[in-house]
This record gives sequence, C-alpha cells and structure tokens, in this order.
Amino acid sequence: MYEFKSVDESYLDALMNVELACHSFPWSRNTMKSCIGGRYFNLAVFDGETLIAFYVGEQAGPDYTLMDICVHPTWQRRGIAKQLLTHFIDTCTARDAENVFLEVRASNKNAIHLYEQAGFIEMGIRKNYYPTANGNEDAILMGMSFFGEFGI
Repeated sequence: MYEFKSVDESYLDALMNVELACHSFPWSRNTMKSCIGGRYFNLAVFDGETLIAFYVGEQAGPDYTLMDICVHPTWQRRGIAKQLLTHFIDTCTARDAENVFLEVRASNKNAIHLYEQAGFIEMGIRKNYYPTANGNEDAILMGMSFFGEFGI
C-alpha cells in the first residue's frame, strides 16, 4: 500500500509540506535542505505519488540522532510513525551504532509513548528548548544504547 524510500533534494518541497503540516514551529527550508545527504540519512513514505511521512537521522561517529520524524496529520494513527522509527533503529543497528538519541517536546505524550515502546529511555531535560506560542517548552532527551548502558 505505502512505498518507503530514501529521498534527495528533489523532494524538498514535499518534505516541507509534511513538516509544515506537522509542526507549529517547523524547520526552515534551509535547515531541511542542509539535512539531506552527507552525514544525514532519511526515509520517506509515499501514498501513490504523495509524500506523507518521513524521518531524518544523523550519524556522528558511533552515535546516531533522530533529528525529525513527521507523519502528515491526514495519515496519522495508522502505524506509519512506528514503521519509520523501526526502520531508523534497524538502520542504526546495521551501521553498528553504539547509542541513539532524540529530543521530544515534553507535551508530546503520543511520541514519548512510541519512543518508550521502542526501547528509548529518558536521559534528561533540556529546559526551554522548543519555542511555543507563549514562550518555550522543555525537551525530553531520550536515548537507547546497543550495549545495555550508554557509552558516553
């Protein structure tokens, strides 16, 4: 039903359409463009010709970070985020990752639950990390180690 594939800069407009639909304070077009290629990797989900979801990961030595993961609101609650997260973790494992990290808005309970189900644990709080309409919101730093404890 859905097609999963890595995308390049030619999909920048489609990536931004999903990004803008998902976030009140989305990445800029320049940020998105800078996270395609190099040490970054991605997977996008298509329904026919329409890009409906994606993730962006980053490799820094043996550590990996889930930089962004979005499912267009029209396609949420169908297990797509779980499939993307599983692919991200599998990619990190295949690349011999030692640790995997992510940050999530403290208010994003659905995402936190998804990450916990996948094996991520809370590692700390980044105070006032994310912008909001009324100031800032904390980020929860979460991680997963492939060695049983963090090698940091």
